[in-house]
Amino acid sequence: MNLLLSLETSSPICSIALHKVEDGRLLGQAELRLEKSHSTHLTVLIEQLVANTGHTLRDLAAVAVSDGPGSYTGLRIGAAAAKGLCFALDIPLVAVGTLPALAHQIATRTPRADTYRYAPMLDARRQEVYTALYRADGHELAAPAPLILTSEALAEQLAHHSVLFFGSGAAKFQSLVSDDPNAVFLDDVQPSAVSVGELALGAYQRQEFQDVAYYEPFYLKEVYTTTPKKQPL
Repeated sequence: MNLLLSLETSSPICSIALHKVEDGRLLGQAELRLEKSHSTHLTVLIEQLVANTGHTLRDLAAVAVSDGPGSYTGLRIGAAAAKGLCFALDIPLVAVGTLPALAHQIATRTPRADTYRYAPMLDARRQEVYTALYRADGHELAAPAPLILTSEALAEQLAHHSVLFFGSGAAKFQSLVSDDPNAVFLDDVQPSAVSVGELALGAYQRQEFQDVAYYEPFYLKEVYTTTPKKQPL
């Protein structure tokens, strides 16, 4: 057992990755950019990726899952698949926050990374996003939280630092601070299981595991459901 399987289902993209535990080497990745593909394709993607790299599920040492925030349905599907594998194979479960994984994805690929702050933003509908703030080394400067976007949002940070904004909610903020030279926006940055796996490798070595029986994703906000109105007779 020497492989780490990572699942990222917090967005419309269904993404998985496979790393070697001992050296962190990426063996393979797969993703589908199809709406509502998680429930029908996630298991197939896992089976195909493991087989295509010449392994079986018995070679898994742990499963990592994107912890949220993000799509409620997507997070539930990813958590259910991860917990099912961990139960069946008797291996540990690692949870990695969606926002720190996004920040890690950009920081590790940005020249002069230490000169920026990193603000991943996930669309939470209307003028709200889920966001947090990180340094290049992953240190959390502001914890994940819902934020209503205004021209004054993050004004203190922008007054002193160049901040990279990215993710599905960043475009909504761009129009509000387009004249600020310290606000830098990156297009088409989507959550990736590769980044989840890269952070999960460290958590695995530190034995930061979840209780498989009781684990629930980090939704950040309560999920509200409505009852359909009765139709007139």
